[in-house]
Amino acid sequence: MDLNLIKKLVKIIDTSGVTDLEIEENGLKIKIAKKIRNFKPAAVQETTVQTVAAVTPEQAGKTDELGAPVEEASTLHEIKSPIVGTFYRAPAPDADAYVQVGDTVSQGTVLCIIEAMKLMNEIESDVSGKVVKILVENGKPVEYNQPLFLIQPT
Repeated sequence: MDLNLIKKLVKIIDTSGVTDLEIEENGLKIKIAKKIRNFKPAAVQETTVQTVAAVTPEQAGKTDELGAPVEEASTLHEIKSPIVGTFYRAPAPDADAYVQVGDTVSQGTVLCIIEAMKLMNEIESDVSGKVVKILVENGKPVEYNQPLFLIQPT
């Protein structure tokens, strides 16, 4: 297959709405896929920036996984899933998790990946702060708008 043709196909994929393309010619198979960053439909953007309801009396005095007192839930920011898919905490099975409870993150920091239809979608933080709780287990399915992380904004 001609290298110039491959370059042209990559450019077309990059500038179009197509996310992946697979071509087979003379026994040579080429797959071109676009990496999607923080997929957020317009209808989801408003709902992903919400706070959690106030702490119940049973929650008062509780601590997080690091033994630190849990802040009032009304001050915590929820990061929600913008799509249905499978939640992964790391970019690969043998890699370290993107974030742990207690980590400080900036706006735009990748928190996890959600796999949907064989596409890996990086989910980024929309606030700066400290990761207080991870609400989903690695490898588990998630629903649209399901809370994934609780962040204490700074």
